[in-house]
Amino acid sequence: MIVAARAPVVVPSLLAGDLARLGEQLDALRAAGCAWVSVDVMDGHFVPNLSFGPDLVRLAKKKGFYVDTHLMVTNPLEVTPWFVEAGSDIVTCHVEAVPDALAALKKIRAFGVKAGLAVKPKTPIDGLIGVLEHCDLALVMTVEPGFGGQTFMPDMMHKIAALRRAIDAQHLNCWIQVDGGVNAVNISQAAAAGADSLVAGSAVFAAKDPAAAFRELGLKARDAFGSKNQA
Repeated sequence: MIVAARAPVVVPSLLAGDLARLGEQLDALRAAGCAWVSVDVMDGHFVPNLSFGPDLVRLAKKKGFYVDTHLMVTNPLEVTPWFVEAGSDIVTCHVEAVPDALAALKKIRAFGVKAGLAVKPKTPIDGLIGVLEHCDLALVMTVEPGFGGQTFMPDMMHKIAALRRAIDAQHLNCWIQVDGGVNAVNISQAAAAGADSLVAGSAVFAAKDPAAAFRELGLKARDAFGSKNQA
């Protein structure tokens, strides 16, 4: 089990992986010390793209990874059991996709996994702040969800900083995850604002040496983590 701690973690997004070589890439990342990966699930309705099903979770679990599953779908609570059965450790749904965020978190936890809640860039974090006690992972999107390789939105850092203050004030065991356009240039900015789970797709898998890129991102994040809040 991975629990939130005062040290950031880089989480490679399998959306950016090479499906023809994904097993090989996962082995290299595991050897480099990576323990946690993210699986993006898109239905073509909630976001304008289609992606993975439970089989990719099974592959990542077979390789020994802790897996968070990011459900960008219109019916997250209906499909959650598929991904729990496949081995997901965290299931994250979007506040925009559920009528009652608190009830959704409780239902996901009732399946025996950790529960996350995500917000799109245009969505305020009020719905997240109000349910942090029941949330294991609070995800701030730094691109409009749907496609990898988009440009990081630095104006989302105020959301991360606000979540960091709320989580620390309540002494909660909740990760703050940032997802979208994270790379070696901006990862320090996200970590400095207080993000401790940093999803990186192209910055890892499009690199000549994904394992080396993963290690470099981790060093940058650890050096910068929380520095804004400590200033």
